[in-house]
Amino acid sequence: AGITKQGAERCLRRRTPSIQYVGFAGSMTGLATGRFLGDHNNMQTHVVIKTLAEVPALDDDQLVEVADVLRLMGDPTRLRILLACLAQPAPVGELAARLEISRSLVSHHLRLLRSSRLLRATRDGKQVIYSEADDRVRCIVTDLAQHVLGAPEDDD
Repeated sequence: AGITKQGAERCLRRRTPSIQYVGFAGSMTGLATGRFLGDHNNMQTHVVIKTLAEVPALDDDQLVEVADVLRLMGDPTRLRILLACLAQPAPVGELAARLEISRSLVSHHLRLLRSSRLLRATRDGKQVIYSEADDRVRCIVTDLAQHVLGAPEDDD
């Protein structure tokens, strides 16, 4: 599962006009106009949003916060939990079973991921379901994964 259509549109509203959509499997391609150029429900679509905006200047406290978030994502177990929540929101017990790690370890890592605003918790009856805090989290993880996988960059 990739970024949702609504999530990409929210990203559009927050970014500069130099955004480009790129679709794999021929699902959509073109310059952003504030809407999708094509929509194919039977194809998996991945949206790449590029901007030419500068990285914002950060004060010392903000630098520390960014470094802390990157450090949190640097733990392999924590990253596996984050990826599992991105794939399918779930309660602690289900995450522990899927990842084959103890509930207490999952709970510990979820607390840290929530405090860094990477995940959110929503109550469903007696269960607490963990999911991504917003679409930016999926964008960050996807970008990092593509970087590691060595996905070719578009030189346009």
